[in-house]
Amino acid sequence: MMTLTTFRSVPPFAAGYVRDLRVRWALEEAGLPYTLRLLAFEEAATPAFRKEQPFSQIPVLQDDGLTLFESGAILLHLGERCPALLPADAEARAQVTVWMFAALNSVEPYFAELVSLALFHADEAWAAAARPSAEAMALKRLRDLDDWLEGRDWLAGEFSVADILMCTVLRLLDGMELVERFDRLAAYRARCMARPAFDEALGDQLALYRQLPAVA
Repeated sequence: MMTLTTFRSVPPFAAGYVRDLRVRWALEEAGLPYTLRLLAFEEAATPAFRKEQPFSQIPVLQDDGLTLFESGAILLHLGERCPALLPADAEARAQVTVWMFAALNSVEPYFAELVSLALFHADEAWAAAARPSAEAMALKRLRDLDDWLEGRDWLAGEFSVADILMCTVLRLLDGMELVERFDRLAAYRARCMARPAFDEALGDQLALYRQLPAVA
């Protein structure tokens, strides 16, 4: 059975958004059982864990002697085990892979910057000055995605790991009322989140952090 490593507790604002959610979701879609290994923040910086994850981050997945980190790499590995997540056809597989990289490289950094400004630096003058340009770039990426989704239910053919990544990236903007400006994109996010596997994965993550003391 696979073992997924995640944090034992997180600040309240992070519950439901920790990146192990991506892996939980993919595992639920694939019907693959797994166990959890819970890690305290201070344990992530230990030499022992840094042999598994050099950057002291989560998630980490262990599968039959193989240790993987980076959520995109983990999802690619799981997709190789489950055609429902990553198609066997070479051309279709390539398109899904393209959109996995797009979610992580062309979209997520801009959303993460905006979240950082709003969440961690809201009271700082430099952040207020930087906010308009960051929001403009985020809106451009949202518009690009909305255009791509015209006539499509999913990013690349059928639902895949690319949609898991993109939906979790879009959720970074929850509460900002930005995704809601784009009808196709808002509907796409809703389709992703309506999947039973997402509901199960999110519920499991939230249940974990409700039953354990939160990090201040």
